[in-house]
Amino acid sequence: GDNKWTNSIMGRDVDTGEAKIAYQKTPHDERDYAGVNVIMLSEQPDKTGKMRKLLTTPDRNGIVYTLDRVTGELVSADKLDETVNWVKRVDLKTGNPIRDPEFGTRMDHKARDICPSAMGYHNQGHDSYDPQKRRF
Repeated sequence: GDNKWTNSIMGRDVDTGEAKIAYQKTPHDERDYAGVNVIMLSEQPDKTGKMRKLLTTPDRNGIVYTLDRVTGELVSADKLDETVNWVKRVDLKTGNPIRDPEFGTRMDHKARDICPSAMGYHNQGHDSYDPQKRRF
Protein backbone atom coordinates (compact mmCIF):
# COMPACT_ATOMS: atom_id res chain seq x y z
CA GLY A 1 0.00 0.00 0.00
CA ASP A 2 0.90 3.65 0.19
CA ASN A 3 2.38 3.43 3.72
CA LYS A 4 0.37 6.55 4.54
CA TRP A 5 2.24 9.47 6.13
CA THR A 6 5.71 8.25 5.15
CA ASN A 7 7.57 10.63 2.79
CA SER A 8 5.10 13.35 3.72
CA ILE A 9 5.17 17.09 4.22
CA MET A 10 3.07 17.84 7.29
CA GLY A 11 1.87 21.21 8.57
CA ARG A 12 0.27 22.01 11.93
CA ASP A 13 -1.46 25.00 13.45
CA VAL A 14 1.21 26.59 15.64
CA ASP A 15 -1.32 27.56 18.32
CA THR A 16 -3.32 24.34 18.62
CA GLY A 17 -1.02 21.68 17.18
CA GLU A 18 -3.89 20.55 14.93
CA ALA A 19 -2.77 18.94 11.67
CA LYS A 20 -3.62 21.33 8.82
CA ILE A 21 -1.88 19.99 5.71
CA ALA A 22 -0.32 16.71 4.61
CA TYR A 23 1.12 15.75 1.25
CA GLN A 24 2.76 12.40 0.54
CA LYS A 25 5.49 12.72 -2.09
CA THR A 26 6.33 9.05 -2.72
CA PRO A 27 3.50 6.68 -1.77
CA HIS A 28 4.71 3.07 -1.45
CA ASP A 29 8.35 4.15 -1.51
CA GLU A 30 10.03 1.23 -3.28
CA ARG A 31 13.55 2.68 -3.08
CA ASP A 32 13.64 4.34 0.36
CA TYR A 33 13.82 7.88 -1.01
CA ALA A 34 12.67 8.89 2.50
CA GLY A 35 11.75 12.49 1.62
CA VAL A 36 13.74 14.21 4.37
CA ASN A 37 15.29 17.12 2.46
CA VAL A 38 15.29 20.80 3.42
CA ILE A 39 12.06 22.73 2.92
CA MET A 40 12.52 26.34 1.80
CA LEU A 41 9.85 28.95 2.55
CA SER A 42 9.06 31.80 0.18
CA GLU A 43 6.40 34.32 -0.71
CA GLN A 44 5.97 34.62 -4.47
CA PRO A 45 3.33 35.57 -7.00
CA ASP A 46 1.54 32.71 -8.73
CA LYS A 47 0.75 32.68 -12.46
CA THR A 48 -2.13 35.12 -11.89
CA GLY A 49 0.06 37.54 -9.92
CA LYS A 50 -1.48 36.72 -6.52
CA MET A 51 1.11 36.53 -3.72
CA ARG A 52 1.27 33.12 -2.07
CA LYS A 53 3.10 31.65 0.89
CA LEU A 54 4.93 28.66 -0.54
CA LEU A 55 7.20 25.84 0.50
CA THR A 56 9.61 24.19 -1.93
CA THR A 57 11.67 21.05 -1.52
CA PRO A 58 13.90 19.21 -4.00
CA ASP A 59 13.36 15.56 -3.09
CA ARG A 60 15.58 12.50 -3.22
CA ASN A 61 13.03 11.00 -5.63
CA GLY A 62 14.14 13.48 -8.33
CA ILE A 63 11.12 15.80 -8.10
CA VAL A 64 11.06 19.43 -6.92
CA TYR A 65 7.77 20.06 -5.09
CA THR A 66 6.15 23.41 -4.37
CA LEU A 67 3.08 23.62 -2.15
CA ASP A 68 0.97 26.47 -0.86
CA ARG A 69 1.95 26.31 2.79
CA VAL A 70 -1.39 27.75 3.96
CA THR A 71 -3.78 25.50 2.02
CA GLY A 72 -1.55 22.50 1.27
CA GLU A 73 -2.33 22.78 -2.46
CA LEU A 74 0.30 21.23 -4.72
CA VAL A 75 1.43 24.10 -6.96
CA SER A 76 4.11 22.28 -8.97
CA ALA A 77 6.01 19.01 -9.07
CA ASP A 78 8.74 18.98 -11.70
CA LYS A 79 11.53 16.53 -12.47
CA LEU A 80 14.99 17.82 -11.63
CA ASP A 81 15.99 16.73 -15.14
CA GLU A 82 15.03 14.29 -17.88
CA THR A 83 17.02 11.38 -16.44
CA VAL A 84 14.42 10.89 -13.69
CA ASN A 85 12.49 7.89 -14.99
CA TRP A 86 10.74 6.06 -12.13
CA VAL A 87 7.85 8.50 -12.61
CA LYS A 88 6.37 9.89 -15.82
CA ARG A 89 4.94 12.94 -14.06
CA VAL A 90 3.04 14.00 -10.95
CA ASP A 91 -0.69 14.63 -11.37
CA LEU A 92 -1.20 18.11 -9.91
CA LYS A 93 -4.90 17.50 -9.22
CA THR A 94 -4.47 14.31 -7.17
CA GLY A 95 -0.84 14.83 -6.13
CA ASN A 96 -0.08 11.24 -7.10
CA PRO A 97 3.02 10.23 -9.05
CA ILE A 98 2.22 8.59 -12.39
CA ARG A 99 4.79 5.81 -12.30
CA ASP A 100 6.49 4.27 -15.30
CA PRO A 101 5.84 0.50 -14.96
CA GLU A 102 9.10 -0.27 -16.76
CA PHE A 103 11.00 1.04 -13.71
CA GLY A 104 8.73 -0.41 -10.99
CA THR A 105 9.48 -3.29 -8.67
CA ARG A 106 7.41 -6.45 -8.88
CA MET A 107 8.06 -10.18 -8.76
CA ASP A 108 7.73 -10.83 -12.51
CA HIS A 109 9.89 -7.97 -13.73
CA LYS A 110 13.58 -7.09 -13.46
CA ALA A 111 13.82 -3.31 -13.67
CA ARG A 112 17.16 -1.80 -14.71
CA ASP A 113 18.68 1.66 -14.92
CA ILE A 114 16.20 3.26 -12.50
CA CYS A 115 16.85 6.94 -11.87
CA PRO A 116 17.32 8.06 -9.26
CA SER A 117 18.84 5.06 -7.55
CA ALA A 118 18.16 4.31 -3.89
CA MET A 119 20.87 6.87 -3.02
CA GLY A 120 18.50 9.55 -4.26
CA TYR A 121 18.83 12.40 -6.69
CA HIS A 122 19.18 15.26 -4.22
CA ASN A 123 20.47 13.71 -1.03
CA GLN A 124 19.83 16.02 1.92
CA GLY A 125 22.05 18.86 0.76
CA HIS A 126 21.21 22.37 1.86
CA ASP A 127 19.53 24.82 -0.45
CA SER A 128 18.73 28.49 -0.19
CA TYR A 129 16.25 31.04 -1.49
CA ASP A 130 17.00 34.65 -2.50
CA PRO A 131 13.83 36.69 -1.84
CA GLN A 132 15.04 39.67 -3.92
CA LYS A 133 15.74 37.60 -7.04
CA ARG A 134 13.02 35.04 -6.19
CA ARG A 135 15.39 32.22 -7.06
CA PHE A 136 16.41 29.03 -5.35
